[in-house]
Amino acid sequence: MAEVRLLAVGQKMPSWVSDACSDYLPRFRHQFKLHIEEIPASKKKGAEAQSEHKKKLLERLKQNDFLVLLDECGRSYSTLELADQITQWELSGHSLVFAIGGADGWCEDVRQRADSQWSLSKLVFPHPLARVIVVEQLYRADSVRQGHPYHRS
Repeated sequence: MAEVRLLAVGQKMPSWVSDACSDYLPRFRHQFKLHIEEIPASKKKGAEAQSEHKKKLLERLKQNDFLVLLDECGRSYSTLELADQITQWELSGHSLVFAIGGADGWCEDVRQRADSQWSLSKLVFPHPLARVIVVEQLYRADSVRQGHPYHRS
């Protein structure tokens, strides 16, 4: 079973975010079970917030975790490309960790620690919406990998 975690900066999400995530999380198959962990958002801004988020992220990472940052500078994938990429990431033999940053994004030190970076779009999404999109896209990509009819295009 692959341990897959989504570390997301921000807490006290609106109920629609909790509802959407609660709808998708039980659908994941046993071999690709996604767990969401919240990182408290800093009350600071800019580099100070990035530094605080870096510290909190690194405290939660194990040395051998495969870290995929959600970052606007990352690579964009089609659904089928993401499904293939997840398989490649899993072949690293490490637990997968996806990380959504705060309003100021990730600092360069975190980008250097990351094993990969994934951009959802050239658009910028509010963090609650990004969380739902990531959960849904991970479910969709894993559905493709198992031949489930959820993805029909």
